[in-house]
Amino acid sequence: MKFAEQFDVIIAGFGLGGGIAALNAAQAGAKTLLIEKSTVPGGLSICSYGAVRSAHDPEQAFAYLKATNGGRTPDDVVRTLAEGMCGLESYVRELAQICDARVITSVEENAEREKAGDPYRRQIRGNYPLPGTDTFYHTSVVDIPGFKAREAYPWANGAPNGPKLFKVVHDNVLKAGVELRLGVAAQRLITDPATREVIGITVTQDGETRHIRARRGVVLATGGFEGNAGMKAQFLEAYPVYNAAARSNTGDGIRMAQDLGAALWHMWHVHGAYGFRHTDPAYPYGIRVKRFPDWFPGAHDQVKLKMAWVLLDQSGNRFMSEYQPYTQDTAVRPLSHFDPVTQRAPRNPAVMICDDDGRRLYPLGKPASNDEGLRYEWSDDNLKEVENGILKRADTLEDLARQLGVDAKTVKESVARWNAQCQAGHDDDFERPAGSMMTIEKPPYYGAPVYPVISNTQGGPVHDAQSRVIDVYGQPIPRLWSAGECGSAFGHLYLSGGNIAECVVTGRIAGRDAAQSQ
Repeated sequence: MKFAEQFDVIIAGFGLGGGIAALNAAQAGAKTLLIEKSTVPGGLSICSYGAVRSAHDPEQAFAYLKATNGGRTPDDVVRTLAEGMCGLESYVRELAQICDARVITSVEENAEREKAGDPYRRQIRGNYPLPGTDTFYHTSVVDIPGFKAREAYPWANGAPNGPKLFKVVHDNVLKAGVELRLGVAAQRLITDPATREVIGITVTQDGETRHIRARRGVVLATGGFEGNAGMKAQFLEAYPVYNAAARSNTGDGIRMAQDLGAALWHMWHVHGAYGFRHTDPAYPYGIRVKRFPDWFPGAHDQVKLKMAWVLLDQSGNRFMSEYQPYTQDTAVRPLSHFDPVTQRAPRNPAVMICDDDGRRLYPLGKPASNDEGLRYEWSDDNLKEVENGILKRADTLEDLARQLGVDAKTVKESVARWNAQCQAGHDDDFERPAGSMMTIEKPPYYGAPVYPVISNTQGGPVHDAQSRVIDVYGQPIPRLWSAGECGSAFGHLYLSGGNIAECVVTGRIAGRDAAQSQ
């Protein structure tokens, strides 16, 4: 094998996990190469809300994370993540010094919002009433002097704080002297046939294939398989499933690890909700519905934001609470249902319906992307989406049902039942929080088919507490690590901000340990 060049450590993938791994490898004295398949940096991370899930107490964090993983993740891996979360606030503040960024916690953020009369609050604790939930909070980069995301990262279309957190990591990576190359796709890992040690990586750039030696090891931070239709069809129950962003996340790191005998875990587990398809077939993503604040089970009465719509299945019947405690995570699951009698998936697509009062409340969709030359902005009043056909409009529910291909009589009955429950102030069918309920009775009416839309997959190569990739016999693959979403530890229920925290925790471990490998 002839190597074109050599580095100590090579990291594949420049989202937050890869950036943190590269930074820590370089700080540990390693000559470090960071490659990214896309021509723009940021991966899926730059589209996120940028809220780094942090914790006060490692034992409480461990108890909560153990419960949410449902026995699918080893205790030592869970404990490492829990302990790492307890140091994230101080670490983010340390990184933020490079650009004088302002960092605040969710406690501080809520205090500021309350003072300003803002009704929205960030939830402080985990998403569910499980042991240890009260130890959690978020750490966010909220302001960088002179930084304008649309100018610095014009391709990044997501939440406001995601680009700010990425900017902080990006600046640190450059300052540390990491060799950064965009538009370079990792293809295969190279191993020593005698020792099985990973000694390099094969990459392609502009149609040219090259081999690059890694004297100490490789870190896979290539994300999941959201952008790989074939892998989604094989590993996920629902079909079709659309990704909200990151079409470049095609499971490259997963396949490279499999090639060396890596075990896989959590391949079924996705983080997602439901959303729209653009009428332009060239638009590559599903468009998630509006992001609603999370609510805590047992605290239904604290929900005050009206949700404009209901969901109906293909028979015209309502089938779920549209506003789950963490809608952007678990709401994708009910749409996967398969009916063996009718031999179809009657909720994929489902149908979303609202009235004119609901249409006027807020944008119903929230697009995300991180691609050059691709950016869709949803209109504030949703009328652009009526014009381009994403939303159907009709003066009567019967006409809307016909446009959507759903039985008109059943739709009228379902909406009438919903309206009666709104008047009574209680969802007898699915316990949707009363404060979110609003009637659907003012024409014109609006509707659209909605599909499973995932923010990211959690599955990938198994890793141990040292972020080493593990083979099917339970042994570490020599000199191979993973970071971030490429084999996430989350195996049953997700924790909001958890993947971002995981990128930092596993990135620090993988980068440092790879640099120190002999």
